[in-house]
Amino acid sequence: MDEQQLLGAWRDGDEDAGEILFERYYESLSRFFRSKAGEQAPDLIQRTFLVLVETQSRIREGTTFQAYLFGIARNILLEHYRGKRRDGERFDPAERSVEDYGPTPTTLIAQVQETQLLLQALRKIPVESQMILELYYWESMTAKDIGDVLEIPEGTARTRIRRAKQLLETQLASLAASPALLQSTVSDLESWAVKLRDALKLKK
Repeated sequence: MDEQQLLGAWRDGDEDAGEILFERYYESLSRFFRSKAGEQAPDLIQRTFLVLVETQSRIREGTTFQAYLFGIARNILLEHYRGKRRDGERFDPAERSVEDYGPTPTTLIAQVQETQLLLQALRKIPVESQMILELYYWESMTAKDIGDVLEIPEGTARTRIRRAKQLLETQLASLAASPALLQSTVSDLESWAVKLRDALKLKK
């Protein structure tokens, strides 16, 4: 069954269908949270699925299950960062990066220079841009799906995807130890993004 069928069965009381959805998306959510919240990821995943259970009837027609689920995950992540604010500090995901809130504990060890560089650059761009690029490269989401996650029109999502890529390339240029490393990373960015995704998946 596809996600919509599973969700329908879950709504009707089929707990096995809910378990299948959990297993199907746990790894993707783990990547999503680990790259931004480190050791807090398991708790944030659990909170995401709890909210899904409570709000599963609210999925709008035309919105995919994946986009709805990651929309919940985004809100959970933003709540997490708002909880880390200093007194009087305003949290804006379009401006603040993961590194603004200190190093994120993670067991990821990128073995290749290009993936190390890409991980560092992702952590330095605004959280919203990091999310957009991870959904685009790691989860193969369309601009429409990303728009649904961010609750913005598809055209605006396309603009933000382009802007996120520009911000990433600027950080890559700033961090690269050599022109050769920069060229190697930028020229095959999609491939290195996939390799970084797989590194996050394989490291426990």
